[in-house]
Amino acid sequence: MTSRLGLLAVLTVVGAGWGLTTPLSKIAVSEGYQPFGLIFWQLVIAGLLLSAFNAWRGRGLPRAGGDLRFFLVIALSGTVIPNSASFAAAVHLPAGVIAILISTVPMFAFPIAIGLRIDRFGLVRLAGLMAGLAGVVLMVAPRASLPDPGMIAFVPLALVAPFFYAVEGNIVSKWGTRGMDAIQVLSGASLVGAMIALPLALLSGQWISPLPPWGAPDAALLASSVIHAVVYASYVWLVGQAGAVFAAQVAYLVTAFGVTWSMTLLGESYSRYVWAAFGVLMAGLFLVQPRPGIRLAPLSVVREDDKDKSKGGGPV
Repeated sequence: MTSRLGLLAVLTVVGAGWGLTTPLSKIAVSEGYQPFGLIFWQLVIAGLLLSAFNAWRGRGLPRAGGDLRFFLVIALSGTVIPNSASFAAAVHLPAGVIAILISTVPMFAFPIAIGLRIDRFGLVRLAGLMAGLAGVVLMVAPRASLPDPGMIAFVPLALVAPFFYAVEGNIVSKWGTRGMDAIQVLSGASLVGAMIALPLALLSGQWISPLPPWGAPDAALLASSVIHAVVYASYVWLVGQAGAVFAAQVAYLVTAFGVTWSMTLLGESYSRYVWAAFGVLMAGLFLVQPRPGIRLAPLSVVREDDKDKSKGGGPV
């Protein structure tokens, strides 16, 4: 059985990997690449890697009409729409600010879950939601909070991604994954999403040629796609070993590492208002922590039998 120290090490690596994708996204858009072209190649790379992993373990993808519709919903709510907004926001906002705003996922997830009647109202959780709102206000209200006051206009765009991640997580919690495990869902959604992103990239003029010469944006796109596939598979393994509540703590690490990586790789620095917003949002995240059925990370879907395992004595 994996030791708690080993599980913490895996949790840390997953958080560091996911956090690294935030500044990599900033680098990917640094020389003019547009969202649909980036999303297409991101989904192709991740889809191929995860499909190969599925084939290695002897699991294919269901092809029933209902399964394809499910892949479509997950692809749109978990990748195509939120990533389009994130890449667009990354052109204008510091990567660290985007990493901090990603922590609002559970703040969006909580009221959606209540509306879908899959969670119950609680004063502590409400306090967490209010803290999340206060953190966003701290981010945008003071004129000295962001390097350029004009950046404030793009903060709502950066919040589109956590909102749709919350929608995706609630969809999975409410209706399940049609008997598929998380890797099957992510690989299927990646391939369906790529088929959606391809015509969008071509028709909008955002196509990215895979031919050389390659530069830093191409390397960043490749690295972020591979990292996402690897850390996602590791996250799913962690859920099975330690339970969904333990694994959900990766949300804190994704934000903290996202800020740290952005400072290290991009030389970003932040005002005291941004740091205050970071602290308030982390407090809100702690208070509003959802039950195991709600996901904190993009496309974080867990099988029912995985959730059953998490109730059976794993560290939480």
